[in-house]
Amino acid sequence: MKRSVKKGALVEIEQVILTPKERAPQVPSDTKKVPLIMRARGMLTGDAAIGEEVTVETTTGRLLTGRLIEENPAYDHGFGPPIPELVPIGRETREILFGADGKEGPGT
Repeated sequence: MKRSVKKGALVEIEQVILTPKERAPQVPSDTKKVPLIMRARGMLTGDAAIGEEVTVETTTGRLLTGRLIEENPAYDHGFGPPIPELVPIGRETREILFGADGKEGPGT
């Protein structure tokens, strides 16, 4: 039995934008083998079950239709490990703007 999700719940949907046959010819061959899929989040406009075709209203008011894949989706992305060359930028910028003593920088 599929679990029911109630109208108004925050959900994530997916929609096939391009099938593999519709992909551009210049796309790499491994990419051409899979569909181009859009994922979006919004509030469910009616009761539904995971896997069903649904409509959601996004935070910007757009209505999108797609297959319901998750209720209350978590944000699980990251920005990866720090880039060593970028670590000192904050300190260096403050020194440029405010001087080594932290008071005032050039042009003051």
